Amino acid sequence: MTINDLTPTPGQTIGPFFGYFNAAESVHLPFENGPHLVPPGDERAIQLTGTVYDGAGEPIPDAMLEIWQADENGNIPNQDGSLVRNPFTFTGWGRATADNVGGYHFTTVEPGPTDEGKPAFIHIVVFARGLLNKLHTRAYIPDSPGLENDPTIVALGDRAETVIAKRDGKRLILDIHIQGDNETVFFQFPGMTYPKP
Repeated sequence: MTINDLTPTPGQTIGPFFGYFNAAESVHLPFENGPHLVPPGDERAIQLTGTVYDGAGEPIPDAMLEIWQADENGNIPNQDGSLVRNPFTFTGWGRATADNVGGYHFTTVEPGPTDEGKPAFIHIVVFARGLLNKLHTRAYIPDSPGLENDPTIVALGDRAETVIAKRDGKRLILDIHIQGDNETVFFQFPGMTYPKP
């Protein structure tokens, strides 16, 4: 870059920038089979799907989502290799980009509860243009034991519906609204800071 080069750098422009690819290392973002935590034909497979919307209710076509979850027995995978994709290894992590109408799709297993009496859920992380920080939310499994008495669900009141997925056969559906009247509940974790509105 020369002194007179005024080409914007990623830090000066609005992202996201998800097209990174390093052929020498076969590393790229997004990576092949990222949304498939299990193969689509796996007998345990379910689909987590939905649409990501902005504050005006318009679909966001370039959002990226990650999910983190327990397996069907409630065990949290702790082995190395989140990028591993084979029929025998469940890592509990996946990444998908929204399509041109804001839709996202993961092929995974329905998680079991990690603690007795606690409802099962899938943790979702959202990255999108205009977000200075990623957003964290959950897709609670409908009719999961303990859901109606869970302290988080009780505290959310009417807004709890924004984090409880809807079941349609082998599909769990959770639309994500970044802002607006139907805004999804997002969680803050220690060390995370957000600008005040």
